[in-house]
Amino acid sequence: MALKPLKQISFKRPLIIAHRGYRAKYPENTLASFSAALDIGVKMIELDVMLTRDRKMVVIHDATLERTTDGHGQVNGYTLQELKALDAGSWFHPSFAGERLPELEEVLDLVSDRTLINIEIKSNAYEPHHPSDAIERQVVELVRRKKAHAFVLISSFEWKILDSVTSMETPPAIALISKYPAESDNVKHCIKLKAFSWHPNCRELTYDQVKTMREQGIRVFPYNVDSREEYQQMIQMDVDGVITSAPPLVSVLDPA
Repeated sequence: MALKPLKQISFKRPLIIAHRGYRAKYPENTLASFSAALDIGVKMIELDVMLTRDRKMVVIHDATLERTTDGHGQVNGYTLQELKALDAGSWFHPSFAGERLPELEEVLDLVSDRTLINIEIKSNAYEPHHPSDAIERQVVELVRRKKAHAFVLISSFEWKILDSVTSMETPPAIALISKYPAESDNVKHCIKLKAFSWHPNCRELTYDQVKTMREQGIRVFPYNVDSREEYQQMIQMDVDGVITSAPPLVSVLDPA
């Protein structure tokens, strides 16, 4: 499918966003998880990206390896080649033994233009001295090289990363993530950054906060919407989409 630039897309609400892929039934942030999400027809997948010791981009949520691989220590303490040798599937279930940590480029190649992608740049990857190969620069350059600009959304808890992205030539759409309610600083940052969307914790969200953001033209995609009850609460708040680890659980209520 040929996708318009993200900012021009009108989508059926609520947008179902697969959190780290189809995380409820597959090992998160792996090609297996993303492939499964594509197979069930989600309209956006979400993933996390960090830098390796040799400053390559690898898809993983945690700063450490223990939870989702058979490795130990800090992600940035290993080269990409060393990380690719780890098992990123057995922790979830023995049937996924041998699943590897993917590079961001591998995920872009897998998805191509089949759906939208939300790339979260982890806050602990932020470098205040802004080197020429800073992670946000590498992400934007890869998106540009892959001609993926039309279907990529870059998000982060660290607004300074997003500010750096917006300073680049023809940057992709961006989104601010927050753990806390939509206090005035969040609204101000989103407006200043001209954010496409705001991603709050669903358990902290209120209808008034959704209304405030929507009045500023900012879409609201809460995360951790992993039960039908939470999904129904978010729909009642009139959100634009939900970030969920169990896409079929919510999408079956409102098929795309």
